[in-house]
Amino acid sequence: MADQTFHYPAPGQPVDELALAEIKSAILAKLRLAIGKDASMATKHDWYTAAALALRDRIVHRWLTAEKQSYDEGRKRVYYLSLEFLIGRLFSDALNNMGLLQVFETALGDLGVGLDDLRKCEPDAALGNGGLGRLAACFMESMATLAIPAIGYGIRYDFGLFRQIINNGWQQEYPDEWLSCGNPWELQRPEVVYHVHFGGGVEHVDEKGRDRAIWHPAETVQAVAYDTPIVGWRGQHVNALRLWSARAPDPLKLDVFNTGDYVSASAEQARAEAICKFLYPNDESPAGRELRLRQEYFFVSASLQDLVNRHLTSDGSLRSLAMKVAVQLNDTHPSLAVAELMRILVDLHNFRWDEAWKITVNTLSYTNHTLLPEALETWPVELFERLLPRHIEIIYRINSQHLALAEQRCPGDIEFRASVSLIDEKSGRRVRMGQLAFVGSHRINGVSAMHSDLMRETVFHDLNHLYPSRITNKTNGITFRRWLMLANPKLTELLREVCGEAVLDDPSRLELLEARASDNAFQQQFRNVKRHNKLALARLINERLGIVVDSTALFDVQIKRIHEYKRQLLNILETVALYHAIKDNPQANWVPRVKIFAGKAAASYRYAKLIIKLINDVAEVVNKDPVIADRLKVAFLPDYNVSLAEVIIPAADLSEQISTAGMEASGTGNMKLALNGAVTIGTLDGANIEIREHVGPENIAIFGMEAMDVMVRRKQGLDATDIIRKSPQLARAINSIGSGEFSPGDPGRFESIAHALRYLDHYMVSADFDSYYEAQRGIDARWQVMPAWTRASILNVARMAWFSSDRTIREYAEEIWHVPVHPAPSSLSQTDMQRGAR
Repeated sequence: MADQTFHYPAPGQPVDELALAEIKSAILAKLRLAIGKDASMATKHDWYTAAALALRDRIVHRWLTAEKQSYDEGRKRVYYLSLEFLIGRLFSDALNNMGLLQVFETALGDLGVGLDDLRKCEPDAALGNGGLGRLAACFMESMATLAIPAIGYGIRYDFGLFRQIINNGWQQEYPDEWLSCGNPWELQRPEVVYHVHFGGGVEHVDEKGRDRAIWHPAETVQAVAYDTPIVGWRGQHVNALRLWSARAPDPLKLDVFNTGDYVSASAEQARAEAICKFLYPNDESPAGRELRLRQEYFFVSASLQDLVNRHLTSDGSLRSLAMKVAVQLNDTHPSLAVAELMRILVDLHNFRWDEAWKITVNTLSYTNHTLLPEALETWPVELFERLLPRHIEIIYRINSQHLALAEQRCPGDIEFRASVSLIDEKSGRRVRMGQLAFVGSHRINGVSAMHSDLMRETVFHDLNHLYPSRITNKTNGITFRRWLMLANPKLTELLREVCGEAVLDDPSRLELLEARASDNAFQQQFRNVKRHNKLALARLINERLGIVVDSTALFDVQIKRIHEYKRQLLNILETVALYHAIKDNPQANWVPRVKIFAGKAAASYRYAKLIIKLINDVAEVVNKDPVIADRLKVAFLPDYNVSLAEVIIPAADLSEQISTAGMEASGTGNMKLALNGAVTIGTLDGANIEIREHVGPENIAIFGMEAMDVMVRRKQGLDATDIIRKSPQLARAINSIGSGEFSPGDPGRFESIAHALRYLDHYMVSADFDSYYEAQRGIDARWQVMPAWTRASILNVARMAWFSSDRTIREYAEEIWHVPVHPAPSSLSQTDMQRGAR
């Protein structure tokens, strides 16, 4: 098969006939030889699998070429460790980046199959919970786009994040069987197997006057590799996402089986498989906490063994590891990499401690994603001693060396030493994983300017004093290929007309839109695109929920993980107040509004699940009230995932980014929505601050307290009764929720929410309510002047280029990893680019 390069076709450009014939032949060959079906008997899923395999062949060719070239050139490699990769559907993404979208669509059409139908056959690979996992997916795509040799490491979860069903308003969780029909994108590597150990004890022996630790584990689990190719833009470079699956070395005890004890015979296999069975097991029980730690060590150990083996194969010596390898820890989950890399260097390769520590620190870097204490994981020392006895010894020694530096820096300051210690002695002796990652990494980065500043001032204040040059900022970004070109093809087509074909390669050319932002004719074109997308979302809402919404109404969208700090509660509280206001005066000139929610609550997060129930109960009352009619609708779309986001985001008019100030590290949904023309309403939190700087304060709606205000108020107390007393609309909304207006069959259902809003306002829902309500009425006023609204929407698109994940990865490459980038050259002629500039 020839390594043909297909360029992203311009609108109306004919498909190359030779390429078309080859693709049709390849699909039919896969259908017959790989699936064993004749075209006349094939199902849609058969066609999807055949097309995906035909595409994969072309990707693998590029992949192997890029891999060989990077090794031949001795290039430094990046290894990205993440417990989550929310990659979603890959078919369209890979087609788009390979420049084969149009030729495959035409080929499939000639074969009597619709590309859109096949897209729907592919399940979302739900290997993540939200922004963290989706960011990892965007970063992997951008690393490939910039031709950075890289591998992403994670776990091949059998079920991924749960499938969310809303039953009578309540969230219910079911397994997400994304692998039930196979996965045409992955390639199993049965020869790539590493042994991961747990438990047992450690023996110390004297070896020529030097202490040597020998770990005698009680349990061994095998990690088996599965590789998925990740294609960069224009297909010039392909990297791998390597996911690990767990199995027992002896999956069946045949002697036990033959005694008739069939369950015990496969007990070891079941215990091993539990590691990769499900993303984020409930850690409320001791067994759940142990499984979570087993997951984290399993994937860290397998990944480090793999990358060390790769380096030794190519370079021969681990002394050059930091010069040829950069390991990025995506959040705190992979923090065990610090202790594990030390174990590999000291115990397995006989490095002296000081040299091994220097290599470890210079190789590792750590991205912190949150200031929430529960996300900066801690583990009981007792659990470590039982599960990872050698690692707790290593952590103790790292801590001893680290505390000696603390004593040198602040002599006699016991509180300072306690605050920076890797062991928390005040809460039952626990290992602090965030501190471990900080101490063992040469760079620690936040994910927005505000977040990085708060890291220095709050959770890592004392560590920053001890290691003052380590914290840096790398504001998150998103891949425009997925979140503009694929999610919003109508808008992309319009952008190509106005900004030229070069906008596909250079997002800075979006600035050319600014000159057209006030042009009436262009505004109408822009509104037509938005209208098209809103009609598609309105159809989906009707299909899934049976709710008919007016596509000319303002689509007000909040799509994210359900959490108290993200404040879906503030949004639905304002919805209740608006409902009351409309009901009191239905003849007023109300702006029709559709409130759209989507997101999952962690299975054990009862309060968040109660908020989901409240949203659905409010929707039940509001949507059926004849007085309200189409002035207000509420829709909670279940089972939020990447594919659903790709429908909601292009249709959004208003983007809800309303987290409690100081608690959202960055956010990436805010970037995706603004890029697609939604105006943001939000607090000065996370990347909202930088979005305001780029789009202009007049093109965003900011409300509420700032981070320092929140800290001050919390110190003063959480009682909000005075605030509520001064706000009749807030008092009425809380009373109606607490008294059962929206739960007549169970009037006490939401009493706990009402109580928290009055007396335990930790997330400042009541404190920020009046400011938020006023900002929403300002949104109503702006919506009624449609030319001004459309101008703000256009300028949001025009000024979002900086939020590309390509820019973020360039910064990582230049300032943390020290690797060169090689972006794909544009396939456009100079004439095309000049035409775009005009």
